[in-house]
This record gives sequence, structure tokens and C-alpha cells, in this order.
Amino acid sequence: MTPVSDEFNPLSEEELRQQEQDEEFRRRVRDEVRRMQSGAAQEDIERDIEEEEAIQAEQTRREAKKRLKRSRLFYQLFSGSILQNSSVAKHYGHLIAIAIASLVSIMIMFATLYADIKYSRLEREVQLLRERSIRLREQLYKRTTHAAIVEELEKRGIKMQEPRRRREIIEE
Repeated sequence: MTPVSDEFNPLSEEELRQQEQDEEFRRRVRDEVRRMQSGAAQEDIERDIEEEEAIQAEQTRREAKKRLKRSRLFYQLFSGSILQNSSVAKHYGHLIAIAIASLVSIMIMFATLYADIKYSRLEREVQLLRERSIRLREQLYKRTTHAAIVEELEKRGIKMQEPRRRREIIEE
């Protein structure tokens, strides 16, 4: 800080800064002593201790949860922590990956087999429907031919007659 007046100041800027810091420190110490005497500091200390205890309890709870998770058989099987030999545990991840790939392959194979069986059944049903359709068409044809109609009319005693009008050819 530079002096405002032109008077000579024997203290340098660093010394002035040091004096201001010392005064600030003394003021803080006085304030803290007053707080200690009034009991406000004790409340702050108690609050800090409670916060530390809460943080410690939370950390303990997390560690207990992590230990419980690691103690489960399913986790041990997938992480490899169930194995005692470290050389086998090192390759355990690869073994799990192979096992999962094999399981997926088997599931796909059975799904494909099921789909093939279903397709074969549907194909057989379609074949039976086509055969039935052909038989029905044959029966329909037999019943609608000119000879079949004449025969049916004779059975019923109806004579078949030619049309009374002469046939005319329509030319365009």
C-alpha cells in the first residue's frame, strides 16, 4: 500500500502488510476466545464430532454391504473369488465367457429346433389342405359337367330340352 500523504513512512509495504496480517490474526484469536468462553465453540465441536460419526457410520454400512455382496455365492461364482488357486482364478473370466457362450449356443440350437418342428407341422397342414382342395375341386367338376347334369335330371325324371330360341351369334 502506498501512503496517501507525502510524509515519510519508515515502514515498507511488506512491513505494513505483515502488520495488517498480524492484526487480523489477533482479531480472529480474540473472536475465538470469546466463542470458547460463551460456549458456541463447544456446540460447533460437538456438531463436527456428530458429522464425523455419521460419515464413519455411513462408511461402515457401505463396507458391510460390500462384504455381504462379496459373500454371496452368485457373486463368487462370477467374480472367481470362490477359487483358492490364484493361477486358476486368473483365467476364470475366460472360462465364464466360454460357459456363457456355450449356454447361448445351446439355447439358440433348441430355439431353432423348436422353430423347425413348428415349420414342419405347418408344412404338413398346408399339404393336407392342398390335397383336400384338389379333391373338392374334382368333386365340384364331376357334379357340374354336362353329362353329370343330364344324368341327375334323368334320375329326377326331368327331360332336358334344347333352348326354344335359336342361338344367335353376336358379332361386334
